[in-house]
Amino acid sequence: MKYNFDKIIDRKNTNSVKYDKLEQYFGKDDLLPFWVADTDFNVPDCISDSIIKRAEHAIYGYSFRGKDCILSVQNWLKNRHSWEVKEEWISSSPGVVTALSLLLMSLTEKGDKIAVQPPVYHPFFHVINDTERSLVHNPLIRTEDSYQMDFEHLEQLAKDGLKAIIISNPHNPVGRVWTKNELLRLGEIAKKYDFLIISDEIHQDLIYKNHKHIALASLSQDLAQRTITCIAPSKTFNVAGLASSIIIIPNQKLKKTYEKLLCAMHLDSGNLFGHIAMQAGYEHGADWLDQLMEYLQSNVDYVREFLEENIPEIKLVTPEATYLLWLDCRDLNISSEKLNQILINEAGLALNKGTTFGKEGNGYMRLNIGCPKSMLTKGLSILQQTVNQLKKL
Repeated sequence: MKYNFDKIIDRKNTNSVKYDKLEQYFGKDDLLPFWVADTDFNVPDCISDSIIKRAEHAIYGYSFRGKDCILSVQNWLKNRHSWEVKEEWISSSPGVVTALSLLLMSLTEKGDKIAVQPPVYHPFFHVINDTERSLVHNPLIRTEDSYQMDFEHLEQLAKDGLKAIIISNPHNPVGRVWTKNELLRLGEIAKKYDFLIISDEIHQDLIYKNHKHIALASLSQDLAQRTITCIAPSKTFNVAGLASSIIIIPNQKLKKTYEKLLCAMHLDSGNLFGHIAMQAGYEHGADWLDQLMEYLQSNVDYVREFLEENIPEIKLVTPEATYLLWLDCRDLNISSEKLNQILINEAGLALNKGTTFGKEGNGYMRLNIGCPKSMLTKGLSILQQTVNQLKKL
């Protein structure tokens, strides 16, 4: 069937973080929201139909993730990403960020050095600090039109003793899909200096044409033994509110240690409707996802052309994945903080300021294009007017 991603859906007063917490985060509630990483699209019918059918049963007692659900995960990873995952590798978590905290608490010690690659998804910073580990920065290198990993710097950090690195693959917010050679180089360093790799691959399904996601743990048996992979249907099918993630740990000793804490915190049973959404999406949602990616590609192309023609001071870092665009606003010659305040107070736009993702994000903004094109068109028009006003000052 053909899905309608142009449909405007009123999400206000639905306990939506993106819409109903605007005032809490931005100080105003009358903003066009292009921030939180969920989309303004209905989930595929296979998911909503499955949830409605189960809801009609009207008993929502204790539940678990059944074998059919686990098989749907295995088949999805095999068919979509050419990765054969054994059932005994599969564990769970209510969410990827929850898993990051549990992984650090169970597999590392207080004070251990944990590396991240900013600008990067900001909860990485929080889980390391909140679990009293030592946060180590291995910033990405800004190239002419993209980003790359700084392997030389990472090796220097590793010489000083790293316990683990948390990577974002595909990368949020810069939109990189790490190549096989890049991942292998990272793996070589991890093997040489014996540290764990925690790979957040939650955006694995949101890949643009001419790019292919590679699961780090799929590259070799050795890498699999030192890599923990975190995935979820939440970004893929817009079901983040159903709190159901998959954690893949081929190393059975590490998995046993992780699950000991998972069970001690009573976080292992999961969410009834999360299980249902996961299975339905992975079994029947491929066509919807293909159509979504076509729509998102159209939105990316529109943003690029609009900026080039109307706001050349803002440049798009071409995304290879995700519906989160990294905008280079440095030619405006103002800080992310000041630009953010102008967008809030004068333009009525809610984006993520670049410094949220580390100091390396100064001069950048993150724009969520997971919305109908009409909303995106309105937002960019307002942005153009605001920049024109700035240039007159």
